[in-house]
Amino acid sequence: MSQHTATAPVVIVGAGAAGCTLALLLARRNIPTILVEQRTEPRMHPAAHVINARTLEIWYEASPELVHKVQSKVPPIDDYNTIRWCTDIHAESLGELSLLAYPELVRESLDHSPFRISHLGQHLLTPLLWGAVESEDLIEFRRGWRANMVGQAVNLTKPGQLAVEAVARYIVAADGANSQLRDAADIVMEGPVLANMGSVFFKAPSLHATASSRPLLSWIYNPKFCGVMIAHSDDDFVVMTPYLHRAQEIAQDSRAYWTKLLPDVIGNDTEHKIHSAGTWTMTSQTASSFRRDKLLLIGDAAHRFPHTGGFGLNSGVQDAHNIAWKIAAILHSGAPDSLLDTYETERKPVVTRFAAQSMSNHFKLDEVTTELGISNRMLHHVTTIAGNPWLSWIPNRLAAAIADFLTSAQISRASILVDPRPDAEKVRQSIAKRIPGQLEHFASPGLEFGYSYQSSLIDASEGSCPDGSVTRYSPTTHPGARLPHTAVFDQNSDDASSSQHVSLHRTIKGDSLTLYTPDPNKWMAGLEGSSITVPISVVCLNATDPKLRKSGLDLLEIDDHGAVIVRPDGHVIWRSRADPNNDAAEIERLQSFLTPVWSTIYPPQGNL
Repeated sequence: MSQHTATAPVVIVGAGAAGCTLALLLARRNIPTILVEQRTEPRMHPAAHVINARTLEIWYEASPELVHKVQSKVPPIDDYNTIRWCTDIHAESLGELSLLAYPELVRESLDHSPFRISHLGQHLLTPLLWGAVESEDLIEFRRGWRANMVGQAVNLTKPGQLAVEAVARYIVAADGANSQLRDAADIVMEGPVLANMGSVFFKAPSLHATASSRPLLSWIYNPKFCGVMIAHSDDDFVVMTPYLHRAQEIAQDSRAYWTKLLPDVIGNDTEHKIHSAGTWTMTSQTASSFRRDKLLLIGDAAHRFPHTGGFGLNSGVQDAHNIAWKIAAILHSGAPDSLLDTYETERKPVVTRFAAQSMSNHFKLDEVTTELGISNRMLHHVTTIAGNPWLSWIPNRLAAAIADFLTSAQISRASILVDPRPDAEKVRQSIAKRIPGQLEHFASPGLEFGYSYQSSLIDASEGSCPDGSVTRYSPTTHPGARLPHTAVFDQNSDDASSSQHVSLHRTIKGDSLTLYTPDPNKWMAGLEGSSITVPISVVCLNATDPKLRKSGLDLLEIDDHGAVIVRPDGHVIWRSRADPNNDAAEIERLQSFLTPVWSTIYPPQGNL
């Protein structure tokens, strides 16, 4: 069959959050991409819905307009801050966890970033991402094309079209949990299957009387149904429940299953319309390798987490952020190809920690239901047994009957929650007491902002960056950490008399190292008097408000004459509290760190 050839520096397969983010970040760096997506229209069955503030920071770098559009769609956080445990959607709750009940956490979140954690289903997010990539001239967005890895190229096919051979310097697999490119490269996923899940997406305008009475999550436990309901905007909801075997009706005919069951879950008198139904597999798995020659894996193609924690979409965006500047340095500055080897070195420990926290959240839910005898650990155990190939000889009809029986026997344990006896009330009170212990599941700024990197690109003289708390973020400029957010005087303002301040993150240079200091003259003199050849942009840490200036310096941990050096993705690579005029050895220390590695990434162009 005849075919065309298409060339680009980078081909990205998969137009989810990770793939679109990478395409936009590369476009900002003047790098053309071919973005391939097998769907012709966005998938309207939502999966991820948590967009954390760090993701919005990265998207702002990629496309401020995208962030503005996302924020215009996000419902007020006051309407979506409650996590509820109940026996019935319309019954009094067994207990609640309100994120607004922790005012110190809320106040700190406003200090840590210009953005706040948001909730927006992928059915609403994906059209915004696709609109952003379609408006970018440097992105060739191919909808409805299938991609197959053949040797070192990607073959693209679409019904009614000539096949296309896409040739690129780098190929990025952002094609999701069931990545065909990953499988073609014989890269395996390592980790357990935790559960098989069925879900239904539906509209129910009268389910809750007001927005303020609508919990973000409702964990439902009754003798007929155990599962979770997620509230989206526009009166849309998702209900999920586990199942044990592929032969069960929930997997064989999802829509028929939910058509019968959903009225029992939300109330027979609740008007509703089912949009879609389907199944998915909950796993905690990481690819054995994030790179194979010119192929790079990002997002769900590289790692899959339980949904408990909201790390999936956000970690994929971080993956894209990590490799975008590295690809640009290779293509524009002549950095060595080995620079991309640091992608796995830096990201794998981070996603491993995210996976561990997601697993911890998943199994910690058992603490709430321990007296019911309903647990995710038991579900994991039975799911593992049911998936054993040795049991494949059992006829599907019998397997389904056994699975249905086991499911009914398990959820029947929840009958005590609707029992009026005094001993049942003790169980309900026990559940209520254990709910506050679930905070890490729903508030994790220590991971959202506090993830850090270790590699040859990061100064190791201070040791690794401490992990810190999950629920509390402690800003730091320890090498490897994300540069903390603070406000600085806008040196690019056209109005000389203006006292306008901007986020420090918006002053990070995208194609060089950035040195931040309150004493720029001394550091510029020190750099010019040294043999350092790596291009470094020097930014003065200044603020018209003295209190703001002091708080900023305290946050950056560098005193009145020190400096912090940041790479294009906003992670600190080196810092000093010293005055370079009084400590000449400090410039020598910087030189001994930069020269072996960074001089090959950014060859000499003179300090800016």
